[in-house]
Amino acid sequence: MRTRKVPMRKDVVTGEMAPKKELVRIVRDKEGNVSIDETGKKSGRGAYVSIDVEVAKKAKEEKKLDEVFSVDLSEDFYNDLIAYVDHKQARKELFNNDK
Repeated sequence: MRTRKVPMRKDVVTGEMAPKKELVRIVRDKEGNVSIDETGKKSGRGAYVSIDVEVAKKAKEEKKLDEVFSVDLSEDFYNDLIAYVDHKQARKELFNNDK
């Protein structure tokens, strides 16, 4: 059986490469709206953040996504990102890396 290539992406906060499934995609569309891309397939410019609450908090402290997308993001967006990452991290631990 052939082994499949694992797509790798770079975390914009830590600068480390990781499998795409272990990252959350954030996307900016043509209108300049930034959102969490739960499907990983929205059109627009994407950036990836690790499914790790500490990394998401660091992104908020450093306003990393503001830099990456050249926009001013609200505190609410970063709080939503932290909550989403916390949820994904909990699911990952609960389902033993299956999701």
